[in-house]
Amino acid sequence: MSAVARDVMEYDAAIVGAGPAGLACAIRLKQLQAGVRVCVLEKASAVGAHALSGAVMEPGPLDALAPEWREAPPAICVPARRDELRLLTRSASWPLPLPPQLHNRGNFIVSLGLLTPWLARKAEALGVDVFPGFAVVEALSNPDGSVAGVRLGDVGVEKSGRPGPHYSPGADVRARTTIVAEGARGSLAKQLIRRFGLDARCSPQHYALGLKELWQLPRGRVEPGLVEHTLGWPLDSRTYGGGFLYHLDGDRAYVGFVAGLDYEDPRFSPFEAFQQFKHHPRIKPLLDGGQIVAAGARAIAAGGWQSIPRLEMPGAVLIGDAGGGVNVLKIKGIHQAIRSGVLAAEHLIESGSTEGFDARWRASPGGRELKAVRNFKPGFKHGLWVGIANAALEVVTRGATPWTLRSRVPDPARLERLEAYASPERGWVDRTLPPRDRLASVFLASTAHEENQPVHLKVRDPSICVDRCAREFGNPCERFCPAGVYEMVADPSGRRLQINAANCVHCKACDIKDPYQIIDWTPPEGGSGPSYQAL
Repeated sequence: MSAVARDVMEYDAAIVGAGPAGLACAIRLKQLQAGVRVCVLEKASAVGAHALSGAVMEPGPLDALAPEWREAPPAICVPARRDELRLLTRSASWPLPLPPQLHNRGNFIVSLGLLTPWLARKAEALGVDVFPGFAVVEALSNPDGSVAGVRLGDVGVEKSGRPGPHYSPGADVRARTTIVAEGARGSLAKQLIRRFGLDARCSPQHYALGLKELWQLPRGRVEPGLVEHTLGWPLDSRTYGGGFLYHLDGDRAYVGFVAGLDYEDPRFSPFEAFQQFKHHPRIKPLLDGGQIVAAGARAIAAGGWQSIPRLEMPGAVLIGDAGGGVNVLKIKGIHQAIRSGVLAAEHLIESGSTEGFDARWRASPGGRELKAVRNFKPGFKHGLWVGIANAALEVVTRGATPWTLRSRVPDPARLERLEAYASPERGWVDRTLPPRDRLASVFLASTAHEENQPVHLKVRDPSICVDRCAREFGNPCERFCPAGVYEMVADPSGRRLQINAANCVHCKACDIKDPYQIIDWTPPEGGSGPSYQAL
């Protein structure tokens, strides 16, 4: 089908991804030069449908870009009023000193799924073409090898790979500059990082899996504006992560959990850890009798300063979480995404080229912020207690320590083999709170894929799953996927891998944590996937 005739659209700037980075870039481009032709391509059925973040937002970068947002904020926008940080054991909760970076007064608890549509409307009012429901599958190239734009995915391809009765080839979107703003582990960014060797001089990117639910709770339990973070149980001391509770108005709360995908235990399940967190004696009384409104999951690029690839290449740049801009110590990334999008726009208008953007970002306030906290996450490679001690040192010195901690081992390589690892006793309890299982959580994500389209999760050699992976790791894909996509089922010849692609919530955990790196997450037909409600 590569030889079929395709429509061609021409733009000065094609932005891939309608998250805060991509939309901020589009808005700033039009603010600086009204006549520039800009489009934003978004794989979700609507802007915000795939957007998922904690999320507590520092408002400064958004104030600078579009100060009018405060006059008509998104439907979920609650001023942060009080913070708590706690260490959980199986049955107890201990308050911890709060680092200055976690003081949130002046910040806002927001829904990224509601903020991004606001930004999209702002961009469209300025003349940006915003196209939801169009998945980008590959980059186009000029004769000199530079990026010339992107190709959109075909529509109407049947499971067999052949064109169906409603087949329509994806258009080519040609652009002078392509801005990649897909978020963590984007499929286009992954292709371009490999093609241009953008990660040759940095540490491997490290990721975490964030799981989040929106709860409607009985009257009187919520303290609007309270921001709670936890460390410890239900994780063991060698597994990075923690929980959060963000109290909203209207007797609602965000409940979530983050598990580092550098964990070692082949038997560990991030989804189950999240459910256990909700059953802690301090958490469960808040949730008992409540109802989950929506749920979702998404990978987070958590490697920080050391793991940022080169952000520029001929004809294209990486912005936002596509390059890894999250401040892990602050547990925030929205303000960083907006910063990088704005800076990219200013650089492209001022210089007319992608050259120099990488250096400019690193020297900018966003880059300096990441450099100052560069040693926080790597300190936890040696366990919780070493990580806490190292974090205290970094807070006291404000990141001025004369060393940079690095991790050379990528996340999938940290998974231990079954026979070499004794899984710890986690003290996990019987669950009574919803959801009852991962399929119920998938329902709460409102995930929908056309059943007759090709499977978008490509496993290059399924025989490894049946034999080698089963022996060495016990098929961890059945545990690290929060949506039950991967399932080893009985077969007349023994066992086989079944891929329940319709369950996929596009979190990218499989592409990251697979120990053999034989799983490739590719974009399904545009408009497929979750439809998150106010997450």
